[in-house]
Amino acid sequence: MLSIFFCAAISLRAQTSVEIDLEEQMAYLLQNGRPVLASPISSGRYGHLTKGGSFKILEKERTHYSSMYGRIVDARGNTIVADADADMPVPPGEKFIPAPMHYFMRFCGADGMHAGYLPGYPASHGCVRMPEQYAIAFFNSVGVGTPVSVFGRTPAGRYYSDRSQSSFLRRPRFGPPIGPRLAPPPPPWWR
Repeated sequence: MLSIFFCAAISLRAQTSVEIDLEEQMAYLLQNGRPVLASPISSGRYGHLTKGGSFKILEKERTHYSSMYGRIVDARGNTIVADADADMPVPPGEKFIPAPMHYFMRFCGADGMHAGYLPGYPASHGCVRMPEQYAIAFFNSVGVGTPVSVFGRTPAGRYYSDRSQSSFLRRPRFGPPIGPRLAPPPPPWWR
């Protein structure tokens, strides 16, 4: 009986996947090929584009901090450099604070999905940021080995409104991006 339960659990896990649409700046959680959750995202900006392709979740870490990016603060905690790299020189009396990347789901090199700020355009160093409630829901639904597909072109404009009119005529992969079917789940699923 235990082996049947174990095989069923593996089978259910294999039917979960993630699709990330860079052009629409949306991530979709799929069960059996059907979207059950859609999240707005902020992917990699130019110079740090999120890599397209087929991947798998390599690692999950609830409380993760970047080893490469963060900010530099003075002795009082005031931010001196908001978008700092770990290899930047830090003046005496100041320190580098790594960027928080909670609910981190690594899928390609150093890149992964995680909770983070969404300014309304691609702004990360390659990761896929999403609102915390969505990051928690994705984190709780995927496991190591879950397939992740990243596709589409990153919008060229800084803001979505800068995109050409033709990109708005393109139908999103799963219809309207947010609706009652794809709204954030009620608690306790994303706790």
